[in-house]
Amino acid sequence: MNIRPIRTEDDYQNALRELEAYFENEPALDSEEGDRFEILATLVEAYEAKHYPIELPDPIEAIRFRMEQGGLTVKDLVPSIGQLNRVYEVLNRKRGLTLEMIRNLHRNLGIPAESLIGR
Repeated sequence: MNIRPIRTEDDYQNALRELEAYFENEPALDSEEGDRFEILATLVEAYEAKHYPIELPDPIEAIRFRMEQGGLTVKDLVPSIGQLNRVYEVLNRKRGLTLEMIRNLHRNLGIPAESLIGR
């Protein structure tokens, strides 16, 4: 099959070009080309995770994004955070999230807990 590890930026760019051709004409899963496609995708993913890591969002930005995404208002956060004034304090960064708030936001609104824990 002749696949090499991706060690340099040139290796990475070459692998991306090869993968791009597969996107236009995706090979069958149980074929040699399908195996090559899967292995290349795995290598590219590993290289990107190491060299281009995606940082978790700021917890408040994660909440605001979920609000925007779901058309939620500040009042919709009351069951997860507490009284309305507490919601405003959290959103204005005057009060930190507690473990209970994190659990509630995750459970009630589907915000990933990792995003709420912060950096």
